[in-house]
Amino acid sequence: MSALLDGKVAIVTGAGRGIGRGEALELARQGAAVVVNEFDAEAGKAVVDEITAMGGQAALHVGDVSEIDDAKALIDTAVETFGGLDALVNNAGILRDRTLVKMTPEEWDAVIKVHLRGHYAPTHFACEYWKNNGRPGRIVCTASSSGLLGNFGQSNYGAAKAGIAAFSTIVALEMARYGVTCNAIAPAARTRMTEGAYGKIEGGDGGGFDFWHPDNVAPFVAFLCSDQAGSISGKVFGVQGDAVELYRPYESAAVIENGGARWDPADFADRVGELFETSGIKPEIENPMRRLRYSMTKRA
Repeated sequence: MSALLDGKVAIVTGAGRGIGRGEALELARQGAAVVVNEFDAEAGKAVVDEITAMGGQAALHVGDVSEIDDAKALIDTAVETFGGLDALVNNAGILRDRTLVKMTPEEWDAVIKVHLRGHYAPTHFACEYWKNNGRPGRIVCTASSSGLLGNFGQSNYGAAKAGIAAFSTIVALEMARYGVTCNAIAPAARTRMTEGAYGKIEGGDGGGFDFWHPDNVAPFVAFLCSDQAGSISGKVFGVQGDAVELYRPYESAAVIENGGARWDPADFADRVGELFETSGIKPEIENPMRRLRYSMTKRA
């Protein structure tokens, strides 16, 4: 029986460690030739060596995908080395966690650049390639529950990840006519990055299935990169352990109207409560991460 991605060419950004490494290995197991992008050349080469050792095809691209020249070179590497491009997995990211009052401009800019510009640049050149060559394509973006829900100390990261979710949906709309799909995942796993976000994260589940292992994210990503997922686009999925969730986009939960007349600001004191009563939403600040179905840590 043929593998899911036989004959396909895929790129994974930030593939030297963690979730990206698992994605690159799984895509290769499923038959894809994989371009491993990594800023750390040594880490990237180790993943390429793992893929070739198991009989797969892989090439290394060392560079910062938030830089335009590096992003273009990444797409060119796939086309020149393997003859084309079928899937792009945007995974590269960093954390600079700090409350907003203490956050420096450099910490804000670094996170926004790596995540948002690091999604824009390779996606721009991949879509340009697919459009110009009349080829279908698959894009998987990496959002986060920190962007979808919000998380204390991550205004830079959450803003970037919320932007990625919106970016993914818009790219899906724009590229539909060319046979290109674009979806986003909000993964959760035990990695070096999440040690900073969640505190110290314990190991596996006592020798059984390790729910928080980063490699658990990869199978669904491989599916989204396949022909079988061709009818799925513009969606955001939560992916962790053995669970895949579908996130509902922002939607109107309640409305108040004023009979065709302009509001007087004072009127809201009596009327705005209707919005909360109808929707069941509390007006006070809440910890949105409590709404997670699955969490590595207790959310106070």
